[in-house]
Amino acid sequence: MRSIVFPDYYPNRDFSDQILRGLLYSQLSTVMCRECGQSNSECIGAVADAFVQALPEIKRLLLTDVDAAMHNDPAVTGKAEVILCYPFVTAMLHHRTAHCLLQLGVPLLPRMLSEMAHSETGIDIHPAATIGEYFCIDHGTGVVIGETAIIGNHVMLYQGVTLGAKSFSYDNDGRPLNVPRHPVIEDNVTVYSNTSILGRISIGHDTIIGGNIWLTHDVPPHSRVLQQKAVQAPSFTYGDGI
Repeated sequence: MRSIVFPDYYPNRDFSDQILRGLLYSQLSTVMCRECGQSNSECIGAVADAFVQALPEIKRLLLTDVDAAMHNDPAVTGKAEVILCYPFVTAMLHHRTAHCLLQLGVPLLPRMLSEMAHSETGIDIHPAATIGEYFCIDHGTGVVIGETAIIGNHVMLYQGVTLGAKSFSYDNDGRPLNVPRHPVIEDNVTVYSNTSILGRISIGHDTIIGGNIWLTHDVPPHSRVLQQKAVQAPSFTYGDGI
């Protein structure tokens, strides 16, 4: 996928969509046949073909993510630095691949891809999360995006941000229900470091959420949500007052 999406930075002259299809077919044969208990080469081939057809859109989305980093981070020296050095690009390469596979009905493999990225980057994105274009995570460590989260276009997150669930609903047998329980982040939203946005709430477009905030209610568009300022102690010396 790296060679296909970023051929100028991960060159592989022997790689092609057909080779990718073959590799994917092998992986799908393992996870899909185990899931249904029987081998169906026609079904597996259809999924592999559909994924290959989706490659241009996956590539387009990832290139918008790279552009978002170049637009939002003044420390960027060029596109090569973003692609080769920024952990969120690795996380999004895995996520956009995993999300496509999940939409095609592939079991297990999407979650494996997301956990590989989690281990490598510290960014934990469930493959079912919906993420729009021009998405950027600066620094990235500790970011968590839950399964039913929906993120619009031109959204910027900083390290330690959690888009999580506030609580769970259970069925009559005590099993948690898989219902929408994570936030909806509309377009043009920035969320600063270590903020937790929890529950099925909506953060309106063109909003800035400050750092270290615990947020469990809807926020209207064009909002500014900031943490209360710290109070300075005038006689705080040598640990006094701790």
